[in-house]
Formats: sequence, structure tokens, C-alpha cells
Amino acid sequence: MTVAVNGIAHIQLTVSNPQACVPFWERLCHFLEMRTLLRNENVVYCIGSRTGILVRGAPEENRGYRFDQDKAGLHHLCFRARSRADVDEIARFVRDELRATMVHDAEDGEQFAPGYYSVLIEDPDGIRVEFNYVPGKGHFGEGGRLGPGGAGPADHYGEDGLRNPGWARTRPPDTG
Repeated sequence: MTVAVNGIAHIQLTVSNPQACVPFWERLCHFLEMRTLLRNENVVYCIGSRTGILVRGAPEENRGYRFDQDKAGLHHLCFRARSRADVDEIARFVRDELRATMVHDAEDGEQFAPGYYSVLIEDPDGIRVEFNYVPGKGHFGEGGRLGPGGAGPADHYGEDGLRNPGWARTRPPDTG
């Protein structure tokens, strides 16, 4: 038996600079039509849009560390937008109003999935946050790797996208 989950209920991030990160995340979450459930100088927890984001300051003895996406743990988190226009509006907000560090502005990323469109930012601690839009069924749809006639699982992922399904040819098909 398998179970299909219904998305991610919440994500908790621990930050080294709560003075900058708590207001940043609260403004971002409010822009995403989430509401504050809990707020103090060290914590903000916002819920809505079918998820929750909790941001809390690290204990004082651990505040000297900055986020590093190349160390074990979180690489980045990605919110799914409902349209390309939403990605564009999010990009405008995080660039112009939050003054977030822009890793890349809204751009096409067809190498990752058919119709992929995203913006990638960093919060004040350097935690990377992506907002993307993929039309239709993405990889499960027509033209997708896991869709009808698709190439199947890949064995490489990087800036050049997904490619070379070599190992996948030797393993049994995924029935999930």
C-alpha cells in the first residue's frame, strides 16, 4: 500500500539573525496571503495558502553561523505559484519592496520541466527561496519525463537540467 500526501503542512526555519529575518518572513508570508498565528521578537509563524512557515531565531550560542546551502540540510525551498503572472508579481515584491537578494529574477527554466518559470531569492540569512510555475501536469503530463512517452527518470540533475536516463533503464518501472 502507498499513501499520497496532501502537500507540506509547515516548514520551520532556524535563522541566525531573527531581527532581520522575522520581519522579512512575516511580510513575505502576508504577501502570499498567509496570516500571522504567532509573533514575538524571535519567532513568526504564518499560516494559509495550504501551508505554514515558522521562522525562529537560533539560540544565542548558534547565531554566528550563516546558512550554507552546500552543507548537509536544507538546500532551498520552493513555493508553487498558480501562474507566470504570479511569479512576476512575487519577483517584483521581493525585489522592490523586500529588497531581497535576487539569485535570479523571473526566468524560464525549460531544462527542469516543460514550461518551468521561476524566481530565486535569498532571505537576510541567505536561505534560498524559489517561487515557480509549471503549467499542466509538469513531468507527469504530455512532454514530461514521467508522462506518456516521456524519457523516464534521469541520472543527472544540474544547471543543464535533467538528462541521461542511463541507470533508469536497468531498474524496474516506478508504479507509484
